[in-house]
Amino acid sequence: MARRYFELTEDMIHPERWVLGDALDAQGLEVGERLYLNEAATRFDGLLRVPLLHPGSPLDFSLANGGDFPVVTQAVASALAERTSGDVQLYPAEVDLRSEPYFLVNVARLVKCIDDAACTEVRYWKPEHGRPDKVGQYRAVHGMRIDPAKVGEAKVFRPWGYPAALLVAEDVKEALERTGASGLEFREVTGPSPLSEEERAYKRKCRELLEPPPAARRAAWQSLGTLDDLAVAPRAIRDDWPGHRQNWGVIHREEGRTLLVSEGLSDPFISKLEPSVGFGLELALETDEAEVPLDDIEGSWPYTLLERVSKEVVVHEHVRERAKVGLLMLEVAGDGMPPALVSKEGRVGMLLGMESRTLPRHFPTPFGDVRLVTVKALLPAELEYVSRHSREGTAELARRFAQAGEEHVSRANRRPVV
Repeated sequence: MARRYFELTEDMIHPERWVLGDALDAQGLEVGERLYLNEAATRFDGLLRVPLLHPGSPLDFSLANGGDFPVVTQAVASALAERTSGDVQLYPAEVDLRSEPYFLVNVARLVKCIDDAACTEVRYWKPEHGRPDKVGQYRAVHGMRIDPAKVGEAKVFRPWGYPAALLVAEDVKEALERTGASGLEFREVTGPSPLSEEERAYKRKCRELLEPPPAARRAAWQSLGTLDDLAVAPRAIRDDWPGHRQNWGVIHREEGRTLLVSEGLSDPFISKLEPSVGFGLELALETDEAEVPLDDIEGSWPYTLLERVSKEVVVHEHVRERAKVGLLMLEVAGDGMPPALVSKEGRVGMLLGMESRTLPRHFPTPFGDVRLVTVKALLPAELEYVSRHSREGTAELARRFAQAGEEHVSRANRRPVV
């Protein structure tokens, strides 16, 4: 009979469960880098301490340090020690507000065993992702399946290339379950793939279409400034975006400016399963660095404005088609925006497609060129001017912006050009 293995995770739906922080040594220093995946045991003077981030219901099996280390009770630690033949290291620890002993578990054994073909989906780190230390390793593994023949005698281990997962043999699973420990959750990683061949072929086609565009966009963004990989820009799954993914990029530019760009409007239409540039455009809004706090991008007015424009582009074909070929004046709701930008009717106007000396009109992708459409926020007086003078007013406003050196840059604290 084929051996069975399971991924061991924390039961995240346990009611009112506690949340653990990063493990500390007796001097209050984090122990993560000194322990994680280290095959040789580390010596510590005194007990390790695990702080509580949220003091809810205690669990017999919990994850600390963002999931790197299980923290377990004596019963769970004993069950592991009896059956793992040195696969794990157990470090005595105390958990804040608890009197009973706990142990921090380090699993250092790596086994190259993931069965790529049987998994639901695997993605790899590539050079364009900006992490040369991870190139060739797994970036994501969904519906994991492993080859039991490659495991050998390991009982508790992490899969090579994707050490975020913690895997256990079936007898270890059964031993842990017999302890009655709370917080345990197991997902089998052996047996038939959850996907049919037809579903697998569909997913492969989706990857072939959706993987190339981000690399092309990234290359374009890097030519414009420093792409911030650490900025927390909101992301979402959106069925109305071509590839069903709504992403944003943050680029630091010269003269203390930040450029926000949409990422996904130029994805291929996943519903059609054929190469394309989606809506054929991406949006760009440049403003002063201080206007986009990197710890709260979603709360900034430039992001809010860009998101509202993206909704208009997605919903209205005439908006995106006109924006791709010339100047377009657009209005959106002004709630949450700087008062200086809001008209007496409670709206914010903007000019789409303003030409720039520092931004390209188009950029290349494997499936065709994509139009980069700038978003220029207007002051109420400028919005009124365009409303009175129609198309001629739009062209004159663009001319004055260029003459004043403002071009496509959006600012709330400036004087109107009319």
